Amino acid sequence: MSHLTDAHILVVGATGGLGAAIARRLAESGALLSLSGRSTDRLAEMAAELGDGVIGTSSADVTIPDVPDQLVRSAHASLGRLDGVVYAAGVVAFGEVVDLDDDVLDQLVLVNLLAPIRLTRAAARVLPAGGFVATLSAVVAEQPQKGMAAYSATKAGLTAFDRAVAAELRRRQIRVIDIRPAHTETGLASRPIAGQSPRLPAGGSPTSVADRIVAAIINDEKDVPAAAFAR
Repeated sequence: MSHLTDAHILVVGATGGLGAAIARRLAESGALLSLSGRSTDRLAEMAAELGDGVIGTSSADVTIPDVPDQLVRSAHASLGRLDGVVYAAGVVAFGEVVDLDDDVLDQLVLVNLLAPIRLTRAAARVLPAGGFVATLSAVVAEQPQKGMAAYSATKAGLTAFDRAVAAELRRRQIRVIDIRPAHTETGLASRPIAGQSPRLPAGGSPTSVADRIVAAIINDEKDVPAAAFAR
């Protein structure tokens, strides 16, 4: 995909710190966007900021099993085509596994693993040859961390899925991009669904990380490890 001009891209998690930065960079590159996130107000702000480049917005809870499919179908119907999907939603939890609550575990798996699997499945049914699915895993897929065992497992599982499904979709000429950013200053660590964040080193800039992700989309990359975000 040598350019993004008029490419129609669905961004799920577009109201988050990194999702919003990715949406801005895609819009600056000429893409047409369908945006989804949890906050209706924030989606409206993003649509106003990005202007005519936004085809539509949808406030959605990706933990509901049929929502990822609905998002893909709605985005595709809005323009009659869909060229790419970016999954940038995520939740994090901190603490030892012995203290891990079942509801927290379910939320981690639903948002970080099952939702992007379901989204990829839906996207594969409508994306044309040359289309792409980009999912945000994390550095913990490469280097699992104590105090984040379940979170690390969901991200490692997503990376494993991406690698396997990429081989399945190759014959359809649909590219799957597994992206594993290092710690980024998105504010996610300050909003865990359980526990308290340990002291973390300064993270990368969401804008810089988004620039690298969009470059990977344009340059037909398939694997973007944490080392690719080295500052």
